Amino acid sequence: MVDDSALIRRWLRVVLEAHPRLSVVGEAEDAQAARKVIKATRPDVVTLDIEMPGMDGLGFLERLMRLNPLPVVMVSGMTSANSDATVRALMLGAVDCIEKPMTGTDARQRAMIARRVFAAAFSRLRSRPHPPHTPVRPSATRSPGNEPVILIGASTGGVAALDTLIGGLDPWGPPVVIVQHMPGPYLVSFSNLLDRTFHRQVSLAQQGMSLSPGQVALAPALGQHAEVVRRSGRWEIRLAPDVERSLHCPSVDRLFHSAVPWAPHVIAAILTGLGRDGARGLKALRDAGALTFAQDEESSTVYGMPRVAWEIGAASEQVALDDLAGRINDAERRYRQRQGEPGR
Repeated sequence: MVDDSALIRRWLRVVLEAHPRLSVVGEAEDAQAARKVIKATRPDVVTLDIEMPGMDGLGFLERLMRLNPLPVVMVSGMTSANSDATVRALMLGAVDCIEKPMTGTDARQRAMIARRVFAAAFSRLRSRPHPPHTPVRPSATRSPGNEPVILIGASTGGVAALDTLIGGLDPWGPPVVIVQHMPGPYLVSFSNLLDRTFHRQVSLAQQGMSLSPGQVALAPALGQHAEVVRRSGRWEIRLAPDVERSLHCPSVDRLFHSAVPWAPHVIAAILTGLGRDGARGLKALRDAGALTFAQDEESSTVYGMPRVAWEIGAASEQVALDDLAGRINDAERRYRQRQGEPGR
């Protein structure tokens, strides 16, 4: 555990060691001490604070991933600056992020933090970061109407995976709706980063939002589930209250289930992540006629959600992350040909 706050380290130790298969083997208050502790203890996973005296968390992470790659879970406060830095850390190779504890953290939240850190210890680190994107400028725009929709669910490792996937999708293809398990302020930063990076409109989903070609909507973490409805060939966002107090809110399953009535017009995929959220919804979509994918084991940071989806027959195909955008683009072209429109 690397954090300059002894109080946070003490709290995190209690949370992590409540897990039957986690032991804290060392603590450090800054980057210099962390290098010594990591060398001496050879940990399976590191928790890392963003703000530290001397070298900050981002600088230390970049150095660690270059010289001694290890699974890293970022521990961050809920400020705008910290959220931006945490998203950058996830792009640099950190596996996951957790919020610094608040007084209201309940037993279920504490158990989830421990499970996420445990899962990170078994994550796959990519051998090298993806090269910078050179976004493809659209050669022509398309009027909305009679569009399919692309639905994506992701959790641990999803930030880097979504950056890769969105960078490869047709910038004027169908609208994309994403559920990424992530605290709300991080989602705002992630949405802003994607919007700056790619030549497409990226924003948090809003109630009643009408989706246009090329648009990307991320489900907000506001205690509501994101769903889609199709009216007169157009897709709209519907935000529904979490009356069941779901383990995940927003939920990938809820997004997928909402689209089942229009499944033949849906392309859906589950990416890397811990747990099983989305598997049953993906199965319902496939059974109703949607085209469904799951990220393969080799390219997944954590092969949890896609594994469950594949095992229950929810995905028609397992695909490596670097190939997934191409498969989705091909599927969208075939959809247009079936609708009597020219393929591109």
